[in-house]
Amino acid sequence: MCLQQAVATRIVTAVAYLLGTRRGLDACASPDGAFVVLALDHRQNLRRELRPSDPDSVSHADMTAFKAAVIQILAPIATGTLIDPEVGLGPAIAEGALPGGAGLIVAVEATGYLGLPGARVSRVLEGWGPDRVKRVGASAAKVLVYYHPDAPNAAAQEAFVARVADECRALDLALFVEPLSFGSDGGALTGEERRQVVVETARRLTPLGGDVLKAEFPYDASVTDRRAWADACKELDAATALPWVLLSGGVDDATFEAQAETACAAGASGVLVGRSVWAPAATLSPAERDVWLRQEGATRLRNLAERVGRLARPWRPRWERALHPDLPSEGWYARY
Repeated sequence: MCLQQAVATRIVTAVAYLLGTRRGLDACASPDGAFVVLALDHRQNLRRELRPSDPDSVSHADMTAFKAAVIQILAPIATGTLIDPEVGLGPAIAEGALPGGAGLIVAVEATGYLGLPGARVSRVLEGWGPDRVKRVGASAAKVLVYYHPDAPNAAAQEAFVARVADECRALDLALFVEPLSFGSDGGALTGEERRQVVVETARRLTPLGGDVLKAEFPYDASVTDRRAWADACKELDAATALPWVLLSGGVDDATFEAQAETACAAGASGVLVGRSVWAPAATLSPAERDVWLRQEGATRLRNLAERVGRLARPWRPRWERALHPDLPSEGWYARY
């Protein structure tokens, strides 16, 4: 057997068991199989949160210090933490801000997009990728993809997701897939159009690979009809082949709590929450920031954890139905 064939055989066997993937997802979830992940992979938009009047004046050190404080205070409450490689990851591990036993998800994408606003192009951060995520000991990777089903480059964006998913699967590394929608004119989607795009996006992207869909709420904040929310989340749940979690998208904490309840009641396996929990701390002095995070920030995250724990659907059953991983039998390790 040649070297290339041997490598291919090892990859196929690893895919069959998916032990690293299972372990990674378990590390990011509660014992009951629900996700309450703290999202802190923000980069350029964090500058706007920290200093809205002059974001360009925010230094790399400013962002690193803020992320370290949020992680140190809130990560022990979450089931896992999502961090970026450019600002958050290195210091969080090297300085001990991230609890050693915490689930760690690391983004692989470059921030922002290339191309036109109505045909956005996503890409992996230069010098980074799933292999580097695996190397630092992360539990999972996350890839963000800008996507509209009718965009002229939709097929290319689908191929991008499939390629990253294939790389993660070859490494037996769990992958969260995060689509972000946009209008055909490049603007924000609202109302029924947003619902249709979010649902169709789940239908098209989840069969391409990955392990968990990080989904937008199907309606923007202007739609307040809870029955419409419930119907849309049920439609989203039926469209996704994978377990899914809800992203917060910067809505206020009360709105996100209500959205999370609706999503989990419809079948979501939890949340990946960022600014809805920590954003008000961004403009405070370091001392005030830390007090706010320990009090209000921690309360917000615990409230979400309570709702998710009560309502969320465990990730494993749907994941196993979608991927059909083999169970290890006698001597499995020699074939892994």
